Amino acid sequence: MTYDELKEQIKAAMKAKDKVRLSILRQVHGEIKNIEVNERREITDADVDAMIKRLIKQTGETLEGSIKAANDDERTETLRQQVAILEELLPEQLSGEALEALVEKTIAELGAETKRDMGRVMKALTAATGGNMDKAAAAKLVGSKLA
Repeated sequence: MTYDELKEQIKAAMKAKDKVRLSILRQVHGEIKNIEVNERREITDADVDAMIKRLIKQTGETLEGSIKAANDDERTETLRQQVAILEELLPEQLSGEALEALVEKTIAELGAETKRDMGRVMKALTAATGGNMDKAAAAKLVGSKLA
């Protein structure tokens, strides 16, 4: 997602009067603005994606705590909606046959043969996909293909 797309989504949420969506989008926007101000640099698409991933993690942890506390069903539902909204903002994660093909290609390119090479392969996969892959599935595939 680009920074401009984020701004457009905020406008659309305002017009639709979607308070939950607007709230989480504004949170993403605020965090990105902090980067822009504190680091005095232009925002990249990678910054937006990284911020969304970070907020998914934070909101997910808050959701888990809310579920364990089991005291406010409305808040728990709002958190669930926010996590879903954040996840749909990220690019499609690589999985299935496409992931398997990339794993095989990466192993061949690196000449990886043993489980000791797993870290190198995972690092190359992360770089190739920009982190947009099912890491658990990728690790399982890499592990099964290396001796």
